[in-house]
Amino acid sequence: MASRAMETAPRDDDLFSRVAAHLEPGPLLEATPECLVVTRGNGQIVYANARVQLLTGFTRDELVGGTIELLIATDVLGLPAEARVEALCRRNTGDQFPVEVNIGAIDAGEPLLVVTLRDLSELQAGRDAQFEAEAKYRALVEHIPAVVYLDPVDEDDTSIYVSPQIRDLIGIEPDEWLTDPYSWRRHVHPDDIDRAWDEYQAAYNGHTPLNHEYRMVHEDGTVRWVLEQAFPIDDENGSPWLIQGVIFDITERKNAEEQVAFLAYHDKLTGLPNRALFEEMLESAIARARRSDGAVGVLFLDLDNFKMVNDTLGHHSGDLLLAQLADRLRTCTRDTDLVARQGGDEFLLLLSDLDREEDAAEHAALATAEMVANRVREALAEPFDLHGTQFLAAGSIGISLFPHDAQDAETLMKNADAAMYKTKRTEPGSFTVFTTGDLDPAQQFSLTTRLREAVREERWVLHWQPIVDVATGQIESLEALIRWRDPKGGLVPPLEFIPLAEELGLIEAIGDWVLAELVRQQKEWRDQGLDLRLGFNLSPRQLWSARLAEKVMAAMRAGGVDPDRVVVEITESTAMADPDRTQKILSELHAWGFTLALDDFGTGYSSLARLKHMPVDVLKIDRAFVHDVNNDISQASMVRAMIQLAQGLDMIPLAEGVETPQEYEFLRANGCRFAQGFLFSRPVPADEVPTLAARTEGLLPVPSGG
Repeated sequence: MASRAMETAPRDDDLFSRVAAHLEPGPLLEATPECLVVTRGNGQIVYANARVQLLTGFTRDELVGGTIELLIATDVLGLPAEARVEALCRRNTGDQFPVEVNIGAIDAGEPLLVVTLRDLSELQAGRDAQFEAEAKYRALVEHIPAVVYLDPVDEDDTSIYVSPQIRDLIGIEPDEWLTDPYSWRRHVHPDDIDRAWDEYQAAYNGHTPLNHEYRMVHEDGTVRWVLEQAFPIDDENGSPWLIQGVIFDITERKNAEEQVAFLAYHDKLTGLPNRALFEEMLESAIARARRSDGAVGVLFLDLDNFKMVNDTLGHHSGDLLLAQLADRLRTCTRDTDLVARQGGDEFLLLLSDLDREEDAAEHAALATAEMVANRVREALAEPFDLHGTQFLAAGSIGISLFPHDAQDAETLMKNADAAMYKTKRTEPGSFTVFTTGDLDPAQQFSLTTRLREAVREERWVLHWQPIVDVATGQIESLEALIRWRDPKGGLVPPLEFIPLAEELGLIEAIGDWVLAELVRQQKEWRDQGLDLRLGFNLSPRQLWSARLAEKVMAAMRAGGVDPDRVVVEITESTAMADPDRTQKILSELHAWGFTLALDDFGTGYSSLARLKHMPVDVLKIDRAFVHDVNNDISQASMVRAMIQLAQGLDMIPLAEGVETPQEYEFLRANGCRFAQGFLFSRPVPADEVPTLAARTEGLLPVPSGG
């Protein structure tokens, strides 16, 4: 329709000439970079410069005489003079593109409109690209789990943009954040505002990235941990322009970290501090006591009948008992004290900042410690309600004091542990204050000091006692027996220092040395061509130490020793103190290939049912039964029964303390497989062992008492 209108519209050459004359000079109109169109008031085109053809493809002849609607899709005739609008312009191909339309008015004998067109295609493309970029930006930032903001570098201005996630984070609308310059400060936790603001300012002033954590308070009062990361954006001249930041809600992560930190230092079942935290607090308490001339007390509590609960009522009841006991123990101490769970049914109490009377410091501290111990006993005197079952628990307590009993945290705890074990042996359910025995103070101090030095400087030596085959007299194995090389007392036998070492908590260090020396000696003899099976004794504290089997096996690997060539001995009383735990530990050792021996059999209270399931290879009959067995009918009957019991349980019977040929003959006649004692050899130093092992006739000829 527009083309037909052009064909019928008459060309007014006179008007064209008048327009051209009015818009003199003509060549300038053609040279102008603008597309210029002149129309009558009704929109009929009377003039178009050459730029119009370049822009639209329409020739001047096609346009002149036609109407402005041929070029512009938007109605512009009703616009006032000097108006400027954006419109769509048509090309002769039929497509449209954006233009800026400027309208002016002239009078060339009649009112005319001068319309200029400026191509906005590139500008529109830029706008479209910007819109698309903004849309993508919003789609991205408004769907990530974080608040995104843009701040101007002028600190007096409010934010330029904040994403809608601000609603979830602190409960306000984005508009409030953008219009209130103090919105951020009002929602930062009061305890964090100064630090967070200083860190923000330091990054702002230094034009450096920001990365910090702080707390914000939601409108509902809940506290949220956030991680804020921000970085500066420069303009095209490299000057600071904007600060773009992201605020992440890290509350769940912080809660998880706090939970992990809590569990690292607390017992999950009772909520009490664990041993790790107890040791840290004990170190701090001792440091304070040194500065203030004060005292510190440690109480070690172990339940005497806890196993009964687990065996009869189940582990759920056992856990309930421990939780209830933890609550009671909290009431037995002062606000400055600490109650911790050592593990299992063992608890630790730290009495810090104890007063010390002048010239009698230990007495004041001891009075407080004994008072707390009595409170614990009173707490245990009340029955525990275990799912409807009333249960009376009993516990043994050991007390150790700084500085009277020890100068460091580790020794203080070991002393309390040793005192607790003494309570169990002598008066279960009561408490014992740590002591080194019945020696006078000077002797106690001297012996304790020398023994500690012996541990520190490893003043030990191993002697070896052969275990022989009863039938042949040949050495079957060697038992390691420790001696203390005391500079003041020569070689000290174990019975004179092992009890004190246990009481002082030094026995584990001594046991570690024995194990290392056994491995070294076995390798040395093996290099000399002596393939000897060696045995050593585990103390109760060693047996209950964590990861015992792995520790012993690691020592074997380090020395290249086959576990099959090593005998591990424990006493019957130790094994029966906690049969379930013992069986588990022995099973681990047995699985590694160690030979296991039950020492001092007959002196404890073995349950035959328990003994049947223990992975024991050798049953060592205590010397008390072997002594004079050939003359005592009742003892002879017991030894025969023990030999038969061992054989029936697929264990090897071994008699200890054989001293006379008559005792030897009795054992051989009754089928005892192995024996050891002075009849065959006393314990000898390592350098004498090769001579013993070289005796082809065996050790039977060694005279009694030799």
